[in-house]
Amino acid sequence: MQPLEEQLNHSGNPFSQWVEHVTKQLIDDDAGAGLLSPIPTDQNDAAMSMLTALFECAVAISLDNLGEAHRMLLELSQTASPYGPSPAERVVARFAKAMSSRVVNSWIGVCAPIPVDFRALHAAFHVYNTASPFVKFAHFTSNQAILEASSRHHRLHIIDLDIMQGLQWPALFHILATRAEGPPHVRMTGMGASGELLLETGKQLSSFARRLGMQFEFHAVEGRFGDVADVSALQVRRGEVVAVHWLQHSLYDATGPDWKTMRLLQGVGPRVVTLVEQEISHGGAFLDRFVASLHYYATMFDSVGESGEGERQRVEQGVLQREINNVVAVGGPTRSGEEKWRRWRSEMAGKGFMQMGMSGNAMAQAQLILNMFPRGYSLVQGDHGTLSLGWKDTSLYTASAWTWPNHHHF
Repeated sequence: MQPLEEQLNHSGNPFSQWVEHVTKQLIDDDAGAGLLSPIPTDQNDAAMSMLTALFECAVAISLDNLGEAHRMLLELSQTASPYGPSPAERVVARFAKAMSSRVVNSWIGVCAPIPVDFRALHAAFHVYNTASPFVKFAHFTSNQAILEASSRHHRLHIIDLDIMQGLQWPALFHILATRAEGPPHVRMTGMGASGELLLETGKQLSSFARRLGMQFEFHAVEGRFGDVADVSALQVRRGEVVAVHWLQHSLYDATGPDWKTMRLLQGVGPRVVTLVEQEISHGGAFLDRFVASLHYYATMFDSVGESGEGERQRVEQGVLQREINNVVAVGGPTRSGEEKWRRWRSEMAGKGFMQMGMSGNAMAQAQLILNMFPRGYSLVQGDHGTLSLGWKDTSLYTASAWTWPNHHHF
């Protein structure tokens, strides 16, 4: 198991620094041996007292002391508001709500995924794309890698493992349409849980490509990538450059079992896989997930606090609350008990894929995006060609590109 210390990055904001301070106490003490020691005197205000209580709730849940956890969570619900003035209070309120659901589900023995209103979720995700650079970072760095992998080739097949509204693809289509050698024929396989929304996305992308004079086909596959029975369902054709795109999130289980997802990726044999990962572990025991996720979302709440209040509330409620619900849920983010891999980058390297460094152009694209947002965001190029975007020195999303050594279909 990955040590808790390795799940944390040093952060420049006081809230995350305090989270790390208390985390180290959890590591050093016997889990559940007693209540957490007080926070530093200079931070001893109401918000930090709420954080201490939240940690105590997490310890109680980890020891299956659900009655005590329920009592403490009821008290927290009276003191912490999701609309409070500080990121600390708001993130405590969001975690308290998620942990209350976990306690109830533990009592009744339920861990099934909750229904998803995909229209409302996509609307919130659209606001998230406007309010922060994280989604744009994922889109533009991935588009650059796909553009470079398909250079001088005339047939491109993009497989988007969770296409949602397809927000990133018009920008790529624009660039492809103006290539010196002419635009390629583009086929797109869009995957998602709602067949109706997939068809709408396909129509919008087809209309956009037609206006650019591009040859374009859209193939909708309703369901999760890992549940696809055979590669043939993806309709990969000989002579195509195959690009797979995967923006990971914790909103719902978009791809199914990791081992099945990997097996299908190997079967596709893509020329490029663009992978954008959240820098948070989805695996491990509840207390491990709680500690890592509190540190992560403390930083996220601090970063989105720089946007307008209306946008911030929609992102916190519509996106971040749902992710927190799933990360701390019974059965983990999948709500099924199936273990999720901690880092897909490590798994890709160990399963035969070769890493392709993100180019200087991708770095330049990412920097242009950051220039559109308030200061505080950080961009780091990793040793192996990754690009990481964070807030005040805490890495939150990392983009990488991979290739299968023998591209099956080119």
